[in-house]
Amino acid sequence: MAPNMTTSAACAGDTGAALPPPRDLSDIFVPAMRIHKKSAFKSVMGDPTSTMINMAGGVPHPNTFPILQLQAKVVSPTSRQDKALSPSTANLVLDKSQKNRSTESLDELLQYGAGSGVDSYCDFLKRYTQIVHNPRYADWGVIASCGNTDAIGKAVSLFCEAGDSLLVEKWTFPGALSSLVAAKVQPLAVEMDGEGMDPESLDNICSRWAGPKPLRAMYLVPTGQNPTGATMSLERRQKIYAVACKHNLAIIEDDPYYFLQFAPFSASRSLENAVGAAGLLDVDSGEQQQVDPLVPSLLSLDTEGRVIRLDSFSKILAPNLRCGWITAPSYILDKLQILNESTILQPSGLAQGLISKLLNDTWGLEGWNQHLRNLRATYTFRRNVFVRMVDLHVAGLVDYVLPSAGMFLWMKINLGPDAAEAMPRLLETMKKCGVMMAPGAPFYSSGSSGSNSSSSDCYLRAAFALVDVAMFEPALKRLAQAIVAIRETADYPSAVQNTHTCNVPNAMQKGLLSPAPGKMTISS
Repeated sequence: MAPNMTTSAACAGDTGAALPPPRDLSDIFVPAMRIHKKSAFKSVMGDPTSTMINMAGGVPHPNTFPILQLQAKVVSPTSRQDKALSPSTANLVLDKSQKNRSTESLDELLQYGAGSGVDSYCDFLKRYTQIVHNPRYADWGVIASCGNTDAIGKAVSLFCEAGDSLLVEKWTFPGALSSLVAAKVQPLAVEMDGEGMDPESLDNICSRWAGPKPLRAMYLVPTGQNPTGATMSLERRQKIYAVACKHNLAIIEDDPYYFLQFAPFSASRSLENAVGAAGLLDVDSGEQQQVDPLVPSLLSLDTEGRVIRLDSFSKILAPNLRCGWITAPSYILDKLQILNESTILQPSGLAQGLISKLLNDTWGLEGWNQHLRNLRATYTFRRNVFVRMVDLHVAGLVDYVLPSAGMFLWMKINLGPDAAEAMPRLLETMKKCGVMMAPGAPFYSSGSSGSNSSSSDCYLRAAFALVDVAMFEPALKRLAQAIVAIRETADYPSAVQNTHTCNVPNAMQKGLLSPAPGKMTISS
C-alpha cells in the first residue's frame, strides 16, 4: 500500500482475530424494506447451471452487438519529477468475445447484468476498500452505484419513508435535499462548526426527539464537506459514531472527496513551491513520502455494521462515467441490489469495464495510488493559491475556515446588519462584474429547529477545482469590487446600471471599483 494511503494505526491491519458479525439493523428498516424481495421472475428462475439450456430471459444474442473492440489511450500516472517530461501514456483495450485479462469481454459488459455490478469492477473495489478502510466486522461487501446522488436516494429509502425525518448537517449537498423532498422525508438539521456536524447537537436532538416517528438514520459528508469544506478529525468521527451507537442510528457516509485531502497549508511558501507543499516526491527516488495519512473514515471505525459508505469516481476519475460503489454489510447490499434491479439494473457495463480494466490491469494498484497522490497535489496547490488570493484581495470582506480537503471555500460575506437583504443585490452585482459563486441558500437544511433560515443568505461557496488558476486573482478582485459596491452604495437601484460590465458610479468615484474587462453576458 502506498504510504500516503494509510489510515491511523488503530484502524490498520487485521490482528488475525475473528471479526464480529455486523449488528442486524433490519429492525430500523422502513416496513416496506423488511419485506422487499427480489423480483418474482428471478425468484422462480434461480441461477441457471452451466448445463441448462436457458430460454427464460428476454436477452439479446451477443452476436448482434456491433461493437467489436474499444481502445482508449490513458495517461500513466507518474510522480512530479517525471511530469517535467512529456506525459507517458498506455493503451487500454477491450475485445468483443475475449476476456481482457482481469476484465470481462465486451460481450459480457454489454449484456444485461445483476444489480450488484460487474464482477471484476466490484472485486477491485472490495480489495481496495479492505486496504484503505479495513472494515472491522465480518460479512461486508461492495455494490456498484451510478454515483453518490443515486446511492443517497437508495440508502435513505432503507430507513426513511414519507413523513420520516433524516438527520443532516445544517448545510448540506442540495442533491441530497432534493432526494428527500421527492421522498417526502423531512431533513432535520444538526448544527455545525469548523469540523462539520457537531456531536453534542446531534445527541441533544436525538435525546429530546418527540416526533411522531422515530429517528433511524443520519446523512453526512465528513471530508471536504459540501458546501462548507469542513473535514472531521478522527476524534470528531469517533464522537459522531458513538452518538449513532447510543441512539441506534444508521450512518450514511457520503464521502466523494475522501481522496482529495490536502497537505498542511503554509502561507510562507511561494506559489512555485505549492506543489512541493503536497509532499509528492518521486516514488522511484527512494525519498520518503511526506503526504499526511488520510483521516480514518467512519467505515474504518465501525464495529457494528451501521455505516453505509458511499464512494464515487466523479471527483477522482470523471463525473460522467456515472460510477461509484457502496460498502455495507451483505444483508444491506442485498436490499440495495434489489433497488438497483428495479431502477437502473446496474451502472453502464462499458463504464464499469473501462474502470475495471484501468485499475486492474493498465494502472494496477500502484498506478491508482499514484493517480490519487497526484490529485492531492493538484488540489493542494489550487487550495493554497486560492486562499492566498482570498487573503490578498478580500481580507476583511469575508470570513472563512481553511479547508483541508475537497473543492470548496465557504465564505461568510461581511455585508453588515442588513446582510440577508443585501445578498440578492450582491449576487446581481457579481454577475455584472463578471464573477459567480454559489449562494448559501440552496445548501441550507430548512428542518433546523430554532435556526434563523435568513442566515443562509450571507454565504458564498467558491469552487476552486475547475477555473484556471490564473483566473483566481481576477475572480476575487471582481468579488471584492461587488462587495464594496454594495457596502458603499446607498441607492442600489439607481447605482447599478443594466450593462454588461460592473458599473456602480458611487464606488467607482471612490476608486474602489473598476469595470470588468470585456463584455459579460448577464444570465437571467
